Amino acid sequence: MKTRLEQAGVAPTLSVGEVARRAGVSVSALHFYEARGLISSDRTQGNQRRFARDVLRRVAFIRVAQRVGIALADIAAALATLPASAAPTRADWARLSAAWRADLDERIAQLKKLRDTLDDCIGCGCLSIDRCRLRNPADKLAEQGAGPRRLWVGR
Repeated sequence: MKTRLEQAGVAPTLSVGEVARRAGVSVSALHFYEARGLISSDRTQGNQRRFARDVLRRVAFIRVAQRVGIALADIAAALATLPASAAPTRADWARLSAAWRADLDERIAQLKKLRDTLDDCIGCGCLSIDRCRLRNPADKLAEQGAGPRRLWVGR
């Protein structure tokens, strides 16, 4: 008996090329996601990958999470909490993105701190500059003032 999709002339599964085209990613990206367990496929008798249609939403979920800076390992952990045979829902995204919010807020704070300390850096490479918290934050020689403190005398 044919499914509703099959009766409407829509294939129940998609080839890797179809998924890549519809999801806007490369075939190699899909292979990478599959190797990392983020998506899965079945194999035909001819060993061709066939993906369920819900993989399109999973790929979209992965791409959006990557775009906002979520690490692939964190995305994999999040997807592992979802049913493997169902597309992530809006509620799933809301729950998982709320869990990522604290991490993103911390990273934003770190980036703001980095931005604000860049004014002190002149990028000279001197390890004894008196205020460089970026290049050498534990610089003990800076306590003796700016400028070089050690000389290397060659033979």
